[in-house]
Amino acid sequence: MRFHLFALQTNGQYHDPHAMLVELKVHLQEQLFQFLSHIPEIVGLLLFLWIGVLVINAVTKRMRTLAVRHGTAAARASQITTLASVFRATGIGILGFLIFVEMLKDVFEFNLAPLLTSAGIAGVAIGLAAQTIVKDMLNGALFLIEDQYNVGDVITAASVTGVVEGMTLRKTSIRGFDGTLYVVPNSQITTVANQSRDFSSTTLNISVDFSANPDEVIALLKKIVLEVRNEPAYKDIFLDDPQVLGVDAIKGSEVIYPISVKTLARKQYDALREMQKRIRMALEANHMLPGSPYRVSGGPLLPGAAEGKTEAKVDPTSLKAPEVNPFTGEGL
Repeated sequence: MRFHLFALQTNGQYHDPHAMLVELKVHLQEQLFQFLSHIPEIVGLLLFLWIGVLVINAVTKRMRTLAVRHGTAAARASQITTLASVFRATGIGILGFLIFVEMLKDVFEFNLAPLLTSAGIAGVAIGLAAQTIVKDMLNGALFLIEDQYNVGDVITAASVTGVVEGMTLRKTSIRGFDGTLYVVPNSQITTVANQSRDFSSTTLNISVDFSANPDEVIALLKKIVLEVRNEPAYKDIFLDDPQVLGVDAIKGSEVIYPISVKTLARKQYDALREMQKRIRMALEANHMLPGSPYRVSGGPLLPGAAEGKTEAKVDPTSLKAPEVNPFTGEGL
């Protein structure tokens, strides 16, 4: 293949291709020398970035170590780990962006004014389009900082009740008691009901028949609840002695005796089951009927009943319904 030198016209002038190649070579050499002169500055910026990443990693590692050393609960330690991970990712991202901008400006002598202007406009557009995501992340950060709930807590949030399985800045994962996993954006959580904090207070309503002596029932209930409270399997979960509050309501032949129980958070269920089992057995042993709003007790005898002068009452439910001719409406 043969190549021929020919004249090139640029801006109305003719240039020798050989001269243009020489000029391009000189220009590339100048650019290379200029880039090499900035190598110390580039190395310094990269070294600064490396040191910054080491510092951020050390801080986040220290946060996790202190959480474990001070005996923080596993759920809270998980939250601290989440917060540390968010801090690490955010810090490295900001630091990397600043180093990148500095290299563009000082090393490559890039004009940042148009870039910053377009970035500002794009940032406003993205902010308007993704304002819900921004709100999610702000709420998530506040949940972590204020320690409103932890992984493993039972909460009610956004009309959903269950166990918190996971939490990020944008969403909270709640496992319902039927096994359903709910993913709730943090911006939709306005009120949190945390059932796993401090203690649980429960009222156990015991229903006993009207015929039982209230004083005997109250004494029996007090004996049973104190026995359960002092059991080795349950004594550590009670924060106070259970209180039998007396007669709370009477509904027909049913009398309600409430028992107030205060235990560690969400630790009351086993003790309540044991109380109900023992109360059931004690009522039977003492010949006391459990209360029922549908039981009808026998009333006083009518005058003259003792002499047999009253007529026996007929059960209205045993009467035969009158037969009616469906065509004429007259009785048969």
